[in-house]
Amino acid sequence: QVQLVESGGGLVQPGDSLRLSCTASGRTSSILGMGWFRQAPGQAREFVAGINMRSTFTAYINSAKGRFTASRDSDENLVYLHMDSLIPEDSAVYFCAATSRVFSSLEESYEFWGQGTQVTVSS
Repeated sequence: QVQLVESGGGLVQPGDSLRLSCTASGRTSSILGMGWFRQAPGQAREFVAGINMRSTFTAYINSAKGRFTASRDSDENLVYLHMDSLIPEDSAVYFCAATSRVFSSLEESYEFWGQGTQVTVSS
């Protein structure tokens, strides 16, 4: 099993930056990739960004390209999502997820999920 804990969410103004963190524990050696997903009220959960565990490949949803950066600290089993130029449409609960199957943008690829952290972008 892998346990994931997100942190770093909060209330920010449009144009601000925010960095989310996800700490992994347990059988972290089984992880192939980590993903960040988000879910706004009344909407389906969607893939935002992901990174494989060798940090050789990242993927982003179109609206995040150029604004969001996924990275990881292998020594600390930490994954980050740095978000710049935030807009109100980025408001959602952000989830960290891990997969031991295949690194992809598909929600069903991920077996392990954190509890989520709220990001609210509002003036």
